[in-house]
Amino acid sequence: MNPESFNSGLIPFLDASPSPFHAVASMQQALQAKGFSDLDPTATWSVGSSEKVLITRNHSSLIAFRTGKAPLADTGIRMIGAHTDSPCLRIKPSPDVRRSGMHQLGAEVYGGMLLAPWFDRDLSIAGRVTCTDVESRRLSLLIDFERPIVTVPSLAIHLNRDIHKNRTINPQKEVVPILCDLAHQSGSGFHGMLLDQVHHQHPGSNVQAVTDYELSCYDTQGAQQVGINGDYLASARLDNLLSCYAGLHSLLNAETEQSVLLVCNDHEEVGSASAAGAQGPFLRTVLERLCGDAETLARVLERSLLVSVDNAHALHPNYENKHDPEHQPRLNGGPVIKFNANQRYATNSATAATFRQLCTQAGVPVQSIAMRSDMACGSTIGPITSTVLGVDTVDVGAPQLGMHSIRETTGWKDPVLLYRVLRQLFESDKL
Repeated sequence: MNPESFNSGLIPFLDASPSPFHAVASMQQALQAKGFSDLDPTATWSVGSSEKVLITRNHSSLIAFRTGKAPLADTGIRMIGAHTDSPCLRIKPSPDVRRSGMHQLGAEVYGGMLLAPWFDRDLSIAGRVTCTDVESRRLSLLIDFERPIVTVPSLAIHLNRDIHKNRTINPQKEVVPILCDLAHQSGSGFHGMLLDQVHHQHPGSNVQAVTDYELSCYDTQGAQQVGINGDYLASARLDNLLSCYAGLHSLLNAETEQSVLLVCNDHEEVGSASAAGAQGPFLRTVLERLCGDAETLARVLERSLLVSVDNAHALHPNYENKHDPEHQPRLNGGPVIKFNANQRYATNSATAATFRQLCTQAGVPVQSIAMRSDMACGSTIGPITSTVLGVDTVDVGAPQLGMHSIRETTGWKDPVLLYRVLRQLFESDKL
């Protein structure tokens, strides 16, 4: 598969996934279309060989699994892990702020986001709302306003001449999106606007009230190819929906008789400590139920490998000194193996060697990154999942610039290169 073909599917997926809930819904639909059946978490499971199943948690995390022909204890499981969430602005529970003749929305920062790029963007709002219908039943629905409805204007430079000198941004005071003039506001505030949107998007739901929600602002500018020669892909939420998409299509397209699994967790950007996060019980519980007992699970994990996939910092031409001189991943240079002596990444020499071998088999170039010794690095679901399960893990990712910005950049070739090696993971006869 070439970059144009692969990215022609990736770009619509990025645009259709403004929240983790939308991303999981898109992946679930793609899996169901390929014959994956939903497991009922309240029922007894009986999953035989050569079956395809999936399960979600909180509608924001997903596990999809293809069983091979051989017993799991004899083969182990080839696993890909990624995360569905991205740093963003989350709308507060009581968001209505009325001042200076404008209706604004209180928002809080989710994750370690770059705040400055959120100013002066055309923002919409999407996510999940929990409602009651006319019979007082509770239901949860996805909504997406799809058009620009809020913005966070910058303060003019004439009113802040020192803006370029050690700028700090107070999210409580300065990052408060503007929704409309007070003269045009709904009498019931933001909740009333949500109810109107629910009726518009779900006309047959008979909803009478929106009680709560998990909603995020997002940039309405869509993903696109950029650069005079089309060398790059720019989009919101590349970290880490690119990895979710590459893992998903590796699972869908792999020609294999191995047992293979994809897990996409929510809440990685805030530490993974939730029922849907990598630090929670979701993956382990599913594996225990698939394996049948603790001893079988332990035997399975001894033969398994997890490839934790989360984008890596590419070399920025304006900030070359921020990279270790010997570890400078480039855009369009292929997937990056992540190393950290303090276990912020779970890679070890054996798992790194396995991934390099997979890259060789797939004909894919591979890069490495280790942070400067005088700088700290982030982390991924890799060390967390490895700790929870005790499974051999390697941390890798596509190179990108602008990580945790409202708009990020990767190489045009990098998504398909990542996909090719992940598919090789699932198709290799032996690791």
